[in-house]
Formats: sequence, structure tokens, C-alpha cells
Amino acid sequence: MFRIARFKFSMVMAIVMAFASFGLASAQNPAYQTSLVTSVTYQNVGTESATVSFSFYNQKDGNAIQATRTLPAGAGDSLFVGGLTGTESLPEGFLGSAVLSSNQPVVATAVQIPSNSTTVKNRPLSNGFSSGASTVLLATVLKNKFNTTSTFSIQNADSEPINITVNIFNADDTSAAPIVLTETNIPAGAAKTYDMGKLGAVAANTFNGSATVTAVKTSDSSPANIVGSVLEFSTNAYAVKAFEGVTTGGQTIYMATALCDRFNPLQRTAYAVQNTSTSADANVTVTYSNGVVETATIGPGAKRSFIACSAPNAQTNFTGAATITSTGADIIVIGKAFFTNGSPAGFETAFLGEGAGSAKLALPYVRYASDAKYNDGTRQRTNIAIQNIGSSPVSGVTVQYLNKNGTVVGTHTLDTIDPGAKANSKP
Repeated sequence: MFRIARFKFSMVMAIVMAFASFGLASAQNPAYQTSLVTSVTYQNVGTESATVSFSFYNQKDGNAIQATRTLPAGAGDSLFVGGLTGTESLPEGFLGSAVLSSNQPVVATAVQIPSNSTTVKNRPLSNGFSSGASTVLLATVLKNKFNTTSTFSIQNADSEPINITVNIFNADDTSAAPIVLTETNIPAGAAKTYDMGKLGAVAANTFNGSATVTAVKTSDSSPANIVGSVLEFSTNAYAVKAFEGVTTGGQTIYMATALCDRFNPLQRTAYAVQNTSTSADANVTVTYSNGVVETATIGPGAKRSFIACSAPNAQTNFTGAATITSTGADIIVIGKAFFTNGSPAGFETAFLGEGAGSAKLALPYVRYASDAKYNDGTRQRTNIAIQNIGSSPVSGVTVQYLNKNGTVVGTHTLDTIDPGAKANSKP
């Protein structure tokens, strides 16, 4: 008997080519005015051929549009939702979510592709979820803060309609009461999207905060399952990035990449650390793999940013990793990597901190463009950071690169990785 794997993700800003608030971008428009179209990259990590079913739901619409594909064991493929035709085609202005179902284990990444823009080059990535929870934590939500505005989406990962409550906390005024939003009767599989730049409840011209979302079933108010994801758009330049919502926090979080003015052009990392508790402080310590340490106390529901180059005794020309611990309350962490002096093309990325590791990981989206395609911004390159979260050195870590048919086309054996440190790999 086959195990059916169900995989959920919110396609924030997917197929918004005619959506009124985000019209087609001209060559000079910033990222916040740029439309995105989703390509779903998915990989069969099972041992037999997979039949993968895609169910697409427009915002708060319980009627799914279906598509089905087959995929050999170990293989990967992409489904560009802007190119679907016939009964599979999605309507113009589609803004919604998707559920993947398969008779083999699959992993999937939503790749957001800028539409009709010659300036916005970055393709933000967010991973799908195999399950949900009744609470989702979003470590950063912004309104024109740091020249960035967030759009976030909450998807119903349950089997019946749900109601959600969104609490938005002000990081710059921790004494302020949270902003509370509610939405009722979201169908199973469907999502609700919020644009921080257009929320009337967020009256200030700029806002820096975090959000906690809870869900209950519409029928009886019992806890319901949800997942969430966030897109961050530059309001004056071309950067756009994505990250996933987190359902649980922890007191030890691992960050596989930490940078302080390293590489050319110079790059840095920043960590947004959110306290998941509504009542207790989180006493946070960030320990970088070069021995630099920074501490702070974060109030209930609040967040704080840690920038590698701003830590006491920070060392430039640093590339490594970090371990973040908390006493008191649990925390979640979002990492962001960016160019020190900004990038004309907006090349930035965001990633989740992890509370645990694994002996084996699968990455469905790996690319390595030619110099010409990479330098002109039309194609991407993948760089993989691998952190040793154990207490002793680890040797023999191998990275296998597979083509779309699942055939191994290259193997990289890494040097020994010290505890807390990282190693890098690229195709």
C-alpha cells in the first residue's frame, strides 16, 4: 500500500500578472511594484515512480484547479504555473496556494520569478510543508522599514474551514499592544494573504515587527492546522526574498551561514530573533563560530536583530556559522544574507534557523549558471552551507548532485567540519 504524501505551500504573489495592486513592472519599478509568477520545483525522494497531484486554490476559494505529473525515483522537475493550459490553467490575477499529493515521498520549493522586469533579478525561494500546526510564527513583518515591505500568507492545512487571528507586535515599541486581525471561514487548502503596505490597521508610515497567527476550526473552535510564508520586497530598489513561517520555537537554534564583510562584493548576515512566549523574557546568546558572542534580552512576543558585523569584537573577512541559545522563553530565528553596500540587482536571500539536524537532507532546487548568464542576472547559482551541529568533528560528508532524471552527475566530499562550524559546496 502506498503512503500518500501531502505537501502544502502558500504561493504568495503567484500569478498576479493582472492583480490591481501589483501591475506589471516597468524597467525602473522597485521590487514592491513587481509581479511574480510561481514555479514549483519538486523532487521524488522515494524509491519508485511518483504520481504527483497539484491542487491550486485561489485566495479563500475552496474549489481546486488540478494538475497531475509523473516523476521517476530520485528525479526532479518544475511546474511553471504561468504556463499551464486547458483545464489546468489558472486565471489571471490568481493569488493563492497549493497542495501537492503523491504516492511517494516528495519535497518541493516554490520559486517566485519576476514577471516582465529588467531590474528585479532575484528569485525568492520558500519550501513546502508536510504538516501544519495551530500556531505559526513570523519572525519579521515590515512596512516600508529598512526600505522593505512584507507580504505574508497563511494557508489552511486542515480538512475543513478555519478562522485565524493575527497578532502583529511592534519591535520598535515593545510596550505597544499588538495589532489584531481576524479572518473567518478560510476553506481547506486555501490561504489568506496580507500586504503590510496596505493594511489599514497598520497606520504608521513605517513599521518593524513580528507576527503570531493562531487558527481554530470554524465548526467548533477547536485548534486547526495552518502553515505560512513571507515575501519581503524592497520599496526603493530591486531586492526580494522569502522565508517560511515556523510552528514551534526552541532554546537552541543553528544558523548555517554567518558573514561579516566577506567575499567580493562584501557580504553580511543579520538574524531576526523572535521570542515565542506571550509572558516570559528570552535571554538570548548568539555565538559565532569564530568565538564572537553577542547577548540581549527580548521581551514577550518581541524580536531583535543581530548583525554579524555589529557584534562586540566582530571580525571582518569572516565566513562561518552561528549557534543561538535562549534561557527563559523559546525563540525562532530568520537569517538574511545581503551585500554590505547593497546590490544593484537586489541579490539577497533569507533562510530559517533550525532546531535540529539530520544525517541526510534533500534540496529540490539546485542551479549553477554559466558566467555569462550569472553576470547578466538572467540565471542563478546555488551555494550550499552545511553546519556541524554536533559536539565533535565530522568527516566524510558528501554532497551528491543529481540531474533532473535523478542521475548522479557529481559528488563533493567535504573536509572535516569542526563543531559549530560550516563547510560550503556548489555544483
